[in-house]
Amino acid sequence: MTIDLLMEVAGWIGAILILAGYALLTAEKVTSKSVSYQAMNVIGATGFIANGVWHKAWPSAILNVIWVGIGVAALIGIYARRRAAG
Repeated sequence: MTIDLLMEVAGWIGAILILAGYALLTAEKVTSKSVSYQAMNVIGATGFIANGVWHKAWPSAILNVIWVGIGVAALIGIYARRRAAG
């Protein structure tokens, strides 16, 4: 697999994960506080970062770096609440 193809696959997988997460959230199958939803966003945005950097699409890449930061912060909060609950 060439690096070009790998970056395209990363972008498409990212798109699928983010859209699937949003669809599940909208259908009330997950909540914004669920690990699965936040993980889909973090992994999906990471794919977008790779694709955006590869194509020098800086606004998209930077947006997704922030998106990952928000998702990681949410995951840390989820795990902290779980740990505090016992």
